Amino acid sequence: MNVPDAAGQVAVVDLTAGKQVASWRVPGLKANFPMALDSTGLVLATVFRSPPRLVLLNARTGAVTANLSTCGDADDVFFDAKRRRLYVSCGEEMVDVLQGDTAVYHSLTRIPTHSGARTSLFVPELDRLFVAARAGLLGSDAAILVFRPGP
Repeated sequence: MNVPDAAGQVAVVDLTAGKQVASWRVPGLKANFPMALDSTGLVLATVFRSPPRLVLLNARTGAVTANLSTCGDADDVFFDAKRRRLYVSCGEEMVDVLQGDTAVYHSLTRIPTHSGARTSLFVPELDRLFVAARAGLLGSDAAILVFRPGP
């Protein structure tokens, strides 16, 4: 689980024993918020806000396997196993899409959204990424933005 504030760590918890068994830190990075585990249970994606970085960790050892630039003010991150992609939704008015090639991820594209539209949900069964856009300061209504990933 993420412990983003003072601890700035990923806490590893044994659910059966009900106790923390390890803590993982990434030097130079703070404010880790969104987190996702891939479908194999082997890769943990954690997005830091300061500075904005997507870090992939070995879910068994905590070793950093990738450290990539991403959009700012991240709120959610999702694995798309079908396409070997990661989606990071950010308050910086965009969704970052990263593509996995063999063992390496790289930036594929940035999709513009709206100011403050950072909360999202990827639903693989529907093949859609939903991003919530709050009502704007200039009178725009709240909305759900719907994205269909390409091939």
